[in-house]
Amino acid sequence: MPPFTELSLSAQTAYAQLLDAAVAAEHLRSVADLSGSFAAKTVRGHAYWYFQYTEPSGKLRQVYVGPDNDAVRALVAQKAQPSPRESLEPLARSAAVLGCAEILPRHLRVIARLGEYGFFKAGGVLVGTHGFLALGNLLGVRWVDASRTQDVDFARAGRNLAIALPGNFELNTDAAIQSLEMGLLPIAGLAGKAGATYLSPREPEFRLDFLTPRHRGGDAPFEHAQLGVVLQPLKFMEFALENIQQAVLFSAGKTVVVSLPHPARYALHKLIVYGERKGAFAAKSNKDLVQAGLLLTRLKETRSWEVDEAWTDLIDRGKGWATRVSRGRKALATAFPELGVLEWLVL
Repeated sequence: MPPFTELSLSAQTAYAQLLDAAVAAEHLRSVADLSGSFAAKTVRGHAYWYFQYTEPSGKLRQVYVGPDNDAVRALVAQKAQPSPRESLEPLARSAAVLGCAEILPRHLRVIARLGEYGFFKAGGVLVGTHGFLALGNLLGVRWVDASRTQDVDFARAGRNLAIALPGNFELNTDAAIQSLEMGLLPIAGLAGKAGATYLSPREPEFRLDFLTPRHRGGDAPFEHAQLGVVLQPLKFMEFALENIQQAVLFSAGKTVVVSLPHPARYALHKLIVYGERKGAFAAKSNKDLVQAGLLLTRLKETRSWEVDEAWTDLIDRGKGWATRVSRGRKALATAFPELGVLEWLVL
C-alpha cells in the first residue's frame, strides 16, 4: 500500500479555496465577527453607544463606543452585515467530503480557542502530528497512516517575544485553556511550579505541550510573561520555526487558521530529533522517522529544491547538527530505500 494517496484535483482546489477564504476572513475581521451587540444609552439628553460582548472565556464585557453620530451609526450598521466567516463552513464540509483530512473536534476546539486569544498572531506555531496532518492537505495528499495521536503540540520561537510585539501586548494562554472547561491541567515540574504540559485526568492520552528552542538557560522550563504560559526548551527546535507557513484546520465545518513549519524543515527537523532520541523514546523516534519519510517522499516528487535549500542550511549549522541528522538519514535510507537519500541528501 502506498504511504499516501494523492488528493483529487477537486479536493486540492476545495482546500485551496478554503485556505484563501479563511485567511481573507482573518484579515477582514470586523465588528461583525464579535459575539455581541450594540446598545444605545441616553445620558442627560444625549445618546451614546456601547458594545456588549462575550470574551472567548465567557466573561461579559461592555465597552464605550462613542456618541451617536454618522461614524458610530455606520459601525452599528456593519454589525448587521454577514461576516466573511459565514462562507467557511460549506467550504470546509466540501473539502472534507472530497477527502481532505480533518482533525478531531475537541482538538480543533483547543486550537481554535488559542487562535481566538491571539496565540498564532503572537508567533505561536502548531507542530507535532496535527501540523503533519495539515501539511498533507497543503501538499495535496492524504496520509494512509497519519499516526494520529492525542497530543497537541505548540511552539514559540523563543524568549525574545517582547521584541516582536507591542510593549502592552499580553496573552493569557493558560486562561484560554481553562476557559474551555475540558479538565486540562498544567503538570507541575520538579520545583512544584506549573510545567509546559497540560493533561486531562479523565483522558491521560490527551495532552498539550508548549515548546521553544533551547537557549543558554538550558532545559529548564520558563514562564513567558507576555504569553502567559510555561515553555519547554527543546534542542534544534529553531530550525523548524523558520519560514513559517499558514494553513487551515477544520472539523465538522469549523475552521481555524494556524501557523505551521515549512514542510521541508519539518521533515528534516524530524531526522535531527530521531538522531537525538534514545532509549525509552524509541517508539516516538519511529513516528518521527515515518513522518519525515512521508513528507520527503512527497516533496521529492513536487518540490525537491526546497528540501535542498533546507538541507544546506541544516548541515552548515555545525558538527552537532550534522552528526544527529546523519543518524536520522541512515535510518531513513533503511526505512524508505526508494527515496535514495544517501545520494540525494549529501553531507
